[in-house]
Amino acid sequence: MGHHQGAPMPAGLRHQLRARSHPARSVPCPHENCHARAHQSCIVRINGRVLKQPHASRINLWARTVACCPECQVELGIPCHDTGRARVDVHPRRIQEARRHAHDPHTAG
Repeated sequence: MGHHQGAPMPAGLRHQLRARSHPARSVPCPHENCHARAHQSCIVRINGRVLKQPHASRINLWARTVACCPECQVELGIPCHDTGRARVDVHPRRIQEARRHAHDPHTAG
């Protein structure tokens, strides 16, 4: 018997399944050894192991994309900074703001 394509998944069901995953999965992973596409889990390329949580760099990218930083007052898409020096990661408060926004998308970033 051959494998056949079933009916497409209803959008509501797809949303419920994705809602259980980390909201950072909505952006592609920038980790140099992963590069998972949006809505896919991060992996370890060496052994193919699927990670339960996204890479830290993916969480940082997601937070930078969806939230302003209350710590250094930068806008969406702008990297966080400490006294004028750009940070590689984002401030923890920005991640908290992004999580708050993920739970209530009507809040301002």
